[in-house]
Amino acid sequence: MENRPIIKKEQVETVYDSRFIKVFDLQYEPGKHYFDATRRAKDNLAAVKSDEEFRQMLPDAVSCVVILKIRGQEPRLCLSREYRYPAGHFLLSVPAGLLDPEDATEENPVFHAAARELLEETGITLEESDSIRLVNPLVFSTPGMTDESNALVQIILNREEMPKVSQEGAVGTECFDGFLLLTKEEAQKILKDGVDDQGFFYPLYTWAALMCFATGMWK
Repeated sequence: MENRPIIKKEQVETVYDSRFIKVFDLQYEPGKHYFDATRRAKDNLAAVKSDEEFRQMLPDAVSCVVILKIRGQEPRLCLSREYRYPAGHFLLSVPAGLLDPEDATEENPVFHAAARELLEETGITLEESDSIRLVNPLVFSTPGMTDESNALVQIILNREEMPKVSQEGAVGTECFDGFLLLTKEEAQKILKDGVDDQGFFYPLYTWAALMCFATGMWK
């Protein structure tokens, strides 16, 4: 659109800067300000990218729809309970995490990050029999407050036997409290109820995984 605000790098001022989160003042017009909570460096903000740069940018993180397809068993969606500090509770979550700088050097940064997060948060290593595909290259969760984005990746574990799942690979501040391996009917119930089996609300990316699995979009 011709009348959209154009924000140049020199119109961005740093309000707060730390390793994992930053806040910038986007001065889109003289005397007018909009604050952006972000994980990105000042020169890599979505707000200052050209149209082509915006279309080509990598997401900040990856969220994985992990489906266990074990021979002779009903397919199940693998979710975990991860402690989310801002929410103050364990929330029903998908395996997910930030893209590391090393991921950007790989042929497929998103898939590389997805495989690493799967291993860290479930203890499962991708095998040749498994499949991985991109559901969406980049989606925003709350673009009115942050430019943080996630890629959505679907991983199907095609196995003869149920693999061992473990949360022992958690790093840093990550804190987990077990897994839920949901049938289609169980996923549909959580979607219908709008809360998990303990009555707690859940993240948008968990909703996306539930929708993908419960509606059969994963097949």
